[in-house]
Amino acid sequence: MTDELRRGRASLAFSFFAQGVAFALLVTRIPAIQDRYGISDALLPVFLAAVPILAGVGSVCTERLVRRARPSRVLRWSQPVVLLALLGVGAGDQVAEVAVALAAFGLAVGGLDSSMNMLGVSLQRQYGRSIMLGFHAAYSLGGILGASLAWAGAHWHLSLFVSYLPAVAVLLPAALLASRWYVDGKAVSDPPPDLTPDLTPDPTPDSPSASLPAPDTVVFKILLPLCLVMTFAYIGDSTVSNWSAKYLDDVLHSSEQLATVPYNVYMVTTLLGRALGDFGVRRFGAVAVVRAGALVAALGFAVVAVAPGAWVGMLGFTLLGLGLCVLVPQTFAAAGRLFPGASDAAVARLNIFNYVGFLIGSPLVGALGDAWSYRGAMLVPMVLILLTLRYARSFGAEPDRYGDGHERSRTADVGRGSNGL
Repeated sequence: MTDELRRGRASLAFSFFAQGVAFALLVTRIPAIQDRYGISDALLPVFLAAVPILAGVGSVCTERLVRRARPSRVLRWSQPVVLLALLGVGAGDQVAEVAVALAAFGLAVGGLDSSMNMLGVSLQRQYGRSIMLGFHAAYSLGGILGASLAWAGAHWHLSLFVSYLPAVAVLLPAALLASRWYVDGKAVSDPPPDLTPDLTPDPTPDSPSASLPAPDTVVFKILLPLCLVMTFAYIGDSTVSNWSAKYLDDVLHSSEQLATVPYNVYMVTTLLGRALGDFGVRRFGAVAVVRAGALVAALGFAVVAVAPGAWVGMLGFTLLGLGLCVLVPQTFAAAGRLFPGASDAAVARLNIFNYVGFLIGSPLVGALGDAWSYRGAMLVPMVLILLTLRYARSFGAEPDRYGDGHERSRTADVGRGSNGL
């Protein structure tokens, strides 16, 4: 393995880590943001929905940008915008000012998420083995650190600006320095692996089997199963992040202090699962890991739904972290593999469904909880996650198609390159 690839991997991992810190600092201080700007409870959902919607717009724009500029350039400049926008959220005094800062944050996050995963997919192909979960483990680690910094800021009654400034002051120059070693993907022209008959259209100039290294080769019919898996995974994730504390407090009658524990446990188990997940993919293959993750996550939701008390409920959230953690990284990797000549476009389009799941998950569980019961509401994401089993074959790989000098005979699940820009 060349030093260039090692440096590229380390610098990209830092980018994932910095994004985890920034996003956690934002979402965990939402009550403080609301209080600072006097945002009403009726208006708050509009602000919260605007960020993922604009992030989706940013992801669409990124697909077009990378036709003319390398993904590394998009990442190099979108990450500083995210960090500065975060600082802007804490620096304003008027609602209009926080609206502008959140809009900039959302648009930049769309470009950041897309370009990070584009580079991750192309690096994984050049490595010739699964490394995608490791990048997302760095994101989880950053999220834990960001949430801890947010807790410290709230505990010491620091203003948002003072709370955000140290993190931005450290991460911004470090991210710019690390961006010197980003590694873009190489152009590829080998055809994608064989697909199941129900997913594969006849070879045409508009299909991946034509081996055209352009975004037009991304056929939505083939990408759709991965889009659904991405949506289901983020519905599950947003259910935990938005409802775990309320569920333990209101349904399982825990103490207020204990109710804060499940999300922290979920984040820690997500980190552990991702840190070890690449070894599982290399040993057993992506299909087996995705199926196992879906089953463990579904079991977690089932345990939460029937839990007689808080400690059993926390066991369920622990299982959710271990199960859900593998789905998103492997979905990005599979998109790159299915479209070797246009993986940047595939990743950008798939990334939109990250935000779709985030937008659907919290309102869905809340509406079902109010109209039915919160125990019953937990069964809905369980069923959606189980549907992932139907699409698991879309994660399959052909390890004999690396063709880059780094193949390993027992390697499974390799993202198949970028669009060569």
